[in-house]
Amino acid sequence: MLAYALRRILLMIPTLFAIIVVNFFIIQAAPGGPVDQMIAQLKGRGDVTSRVTAGGGETAKTAGVSRASRGIDPALLARLNKLYGFDKPPLERFWIMIRQYASFDFGTSFFRDRSVIKLIEDKLPVSISLGLWTTFIVYFISIPLGIAKAVRDGSNFDVWTSAVVIVGYAIPGFLFAILLIVLFAGGSYFQWFPLRGLVSDDWAELGLAAKIVDYFWHIALPVLALVIGGFASLTMLTKNSFMEEINKQYVVTARAKGLSERRVLYGHVFRNAMLLVIAGFPSAFVGILFTGALLVEVIFSLDGLGLLGFQAALARDYPIMFATLYIYTLVGLVMKLISDLTYMLVDPRIDFATRET
Repeated sequence: MLAYALRRILLMIPTLFAIIVVNFFIIQAAPGGPVDQMIAQLKGRGDVTSRVTAGGGETAKTAGVSRASRGIDPALLARLNKLYGFDKPPLERFWIMIRQYASFDFGTSFFRDRSVIKLIEDKLPVSISLGLWTTFIVYFISIPLGIAKAVRDGSNFDVWTSAVVIVGYAIPGFLFAILLIVLFAGGSYFQWFPLRGLVSDDWAELGLAAKIVDYFWHIALPVLALVIGGFASLTMLTKNSFMEEINKQYVVTARAKGLSERRVLYGHVFRNAMLLVIAGFPSAFVGILFTGALLVEVIFSLDGLGLLGFQAALARDYPIMFATLYIYTLVGLVMKLISDLTYMLVDPRIDFATRET
């Protein structure tokens, strides 16, 4: 297992490099780059020439959304290109970026005038909180519920829980988030939960127990919205996996030998049925951690990585865009490796290392 893990880690390097190459040149070819964003911003303020000095100029705090470089003084364009590093050829910019990323140096944001790594550190607690707790609760609910539905297939329990699953599958999480705000966060009825932030303003002054309570008080509704919108698929996957295994010959043989239903279910079926569920864990975790929580972050005023990456894409803030892409890809590759290693722990018959040779 150790040799296989080392080979997979070494394979992550060319995989990560290839993904960055493709996305770098796609993003570079997209219209409305940082220079156009800055020009549109300066035009909107009416000070196109005064905001950029011969020494490199200032950076704006926000960005416009339209391309505005036509008809601009070439000298001004040259200064803006130098300001954002576009005075160098694309290949040279790419290799500079690769050297920096090898040491996790993501540079400075074009439009926020802050270190990208500091921005990510500020947003990471929100995304980790939403991603980890949502994934944990989704698996905690979906796996037992899926097993119960498979064992009681066709019963009233299966029918009624299927109705709940269909509702959860059909309605996106952000709509549940709005409903929860209306009901419990001062929208129209009760004001039991806060509507903004991950913790209260006086959180640092609270005791340990009060800090824990305050933290869970703030994330309760966002996590609940994500769980309601995300447990349906995993529940049905678990049920279908167990149904497929229950109907196989080895289960019939185990029952014929006089094994108890519990021993058959959890001693034989569970191990095989869980392989598909484990296979879906990396994509589920990364999706919740970085993309699925975007609208929920906006609705509950939680400033996480999803919102940061979305705003960077609108503003063409390349350092943030490439840094978040780099982190997303790296986390995805690591989670895939963990998934394969978990495969081998759940079912020792699976040996990826032998299969590769």
